[in-house]
Amino acid sequence: MNREIMDLSERIESFSSFGQLLRTSLAGEHTDISRQLNDLINNQHLKNKWFTPGNVREAFQALADELTFENLSRWTGSYPVLNSHLTPYNVGVIMAGNIPLVGFHDFLSVLISGNNIIAKTSSKDKDLLPFVAEVLCTINPGFSERIHFTEGRLSGYDAIIATGSDNSARYFDYYFGKYPNIIRKNRNSVAVISGKESESELADLGKDVFTYFGLGCRNVSRIYIPAGYDPLDITLYWQKYSDLVNHAAYANNYDYNKAVYMVNHDKFDDTGFLLLKEERSLSSPVAVLYYGYYDDPVTLKTELAGLADRIQCVVGSEFIPFGRSQAPSLWDYADNVDIMEFLLKKNIAGNF
Repeated sequence: MNREIMDLSERIESFSSFGQLLRTSLAGEHTDISRQLNDLINNQHLKNKWFTPGNVREAFQALADELTFENLSRWTGSYPVLNSHLTPYNVGVIMAGNIPLVGFHDFLSVLISGNNIIAKTSSKDKDLLPFVAEVLCTINPGFSERIHFTEGRLSGYDAIIATGSDNSARYFDYYFGKYPNIIRKNRNSVAVISGKESESELADLGKDVFTYFGLGCRNVSRIYIPAGYDPLDITLYWQKYSDLVNHAAYANNYDYNKAVYMVNHDKFDDTGFLLLKEERSLSSPVAVLYYGYYDDPVTLKTELAGLADRIQCVVGSEFIPFGRSQAPSLWDYADNVDIMEFLLKKNIAGNF
């Protein structure tokens, strides 16, 4: 890979131009790129049943909203060393495929920090990021020698960022443990209900639960509710998501889990499109939302702190605002691990 230095200002300008191009394309401007984007959005479900046009559009819109010159400048401004002439190195990135474009932030972080990326995309999401890379290289051809995709075994890397399940994390640790690395495991997100929420806040919580069919680590899979609170009351504000049960894969999960609970004589509530079950686990199946009661908010915060290594984010009036779990800012890092700090420390340390 070419190791010619690209200034930070040039990298910021390139990504902000990409963000602007996304915004105009998604708003309906007719260009060759917008037509390619629309084709991509409308056809991904043929390769991955969970990547519906609505979900893919949602993912691209989230990128478009964040990739502004102001946001990129604010984010990178927290790392003054980015303005230095650092020697680029090669970062291998193994990406998940649970929701569309889930690996984009790693992609962005590696490139905005001035490094080169060797990306191994998930077989479930093989088209979206290469499209992003192609458009980015059209905006700034200097990125063409900094971006490499591979379907085979990774090689030629100096550091690794890998995302997967708890099982795959053990595999990653075995093979990549001797390299500087960030290895991510399973995480889930939760919401805390105080009982004082407005109707709009409860409606917004539906976005945290149902966006991307609940498949993302930032999707709420368990809610904490005050003693005596009826979780079914919340679902009255979620009727807009009732048509999810018409999606074959979602419906299969809904029917299967309902059947299992009935055979086992488990107690659960059925809304017709979502099953509610009191359960201590943080990780609920698709079409199921777990819940649990709490008596004291202070004790609950202590409990959540103890689960920090298993929770991606917490939604609530004192936490991430309702409806915003799947709209993280550039500086909201997965697993609370600062990727930029990781990349820059390795650069400064001269470990490679």
